[in-house]
Amino acid sequence: MSTSTLISTEQAARRGNVSIGLGTLRALLARDLKVTRRNLGSLLLRAVMQPLAFTFGFAYVLPAIGDSFGGGHGQPGFSTVLVPGLVAITIAVQGITSVLMPMLIEMTYTKQIEDRALAPVPLWVIGLQKVISAAVQTLLAAAVVFPVVLLVHGAGARPEVHVHDWPLFLAVLVLSCLLAASFGLLLGTLFEITKVQNLVAVVITPMTVLGCVYFPWASLDALPWLQYATLLNPVMYVSEALRACLTPGVPHLPVWACLLALTGGTVLAGGFGLRQFGRRVTG
Repeated sequence: MSTSTLISTEQAARRGNVSIGLGTLRALLARDLKVTRRNLGSLLLRAVMQPLAFTFGFAYVLPAIGDSFGGGHGQPGFSTVLVPGLVAITIAVQGITSVLMPMLIEMTYTKQIEDRALAPVPLWVIGLQKVISAAVQTLLAAAVVFPVVLLVHGAGARPEVHVHDWPLFLAVLVLSCLLAASFGLLLGTLFEITKVQNLVAVVITPMTVLGCVYFPWASLDALPWLQYATLLNPVMYVSEALRACLTPGVPHLPVWACLLALTGGTVLAGGFGLRQFGRRVTG
């Protein structure tokens, strides 16, 4: 057999493997989307309840009892600062848990992950499917949260929010959802289901509370050590990127820095998570 024939055969085999991989990925995504449609009500309820509670308390109750958290003298009100942050925390929590909890259950109890591992594709394809599926669910959750955080507010505390750059806004949303889902995959490969409570207490809660959800990053200049420490928090970049898109009048990090962090974080967390996923499944 000639060298050119061998090369052609190898190329055909690679194309066949790619085609099989893409076909399997589409089938897995279609299955997860079907499950998502079936459980859409539960998904949206979980996504809405936390930001609704925060919005009701901070943007409705407090202004009604006489505490408006500033907003005078041309300064943005607290409800304006809060909108991007609450969308960010929804994306972070929904993206992480949409991958983390189902994957740990599949690995520990139902053992469904073993059935998926029998598919004729590399294990990273299965991990990538989980990230994409969770990102889609997170995007839906973010879309539902927007009207909640915009419409629930006290008298005179209406948030001043407007999408100033739609392409940038959509890019930030997609990157943020992918980043959160990638971190969910990574955390799911590093923790056992019996340690989930520790994970929430040690990782997820500090990540969201100190993610510049309730205040812009610039306001931390009174605490320089904390301001620089939050640069390691991926949720902070989601909050600040959304502020740049929705409330540019509120101080925020440069857009380029946010986009670089969102993209780089997704690549690093996703790449390491996919590698650990393969090791976890085969181990």
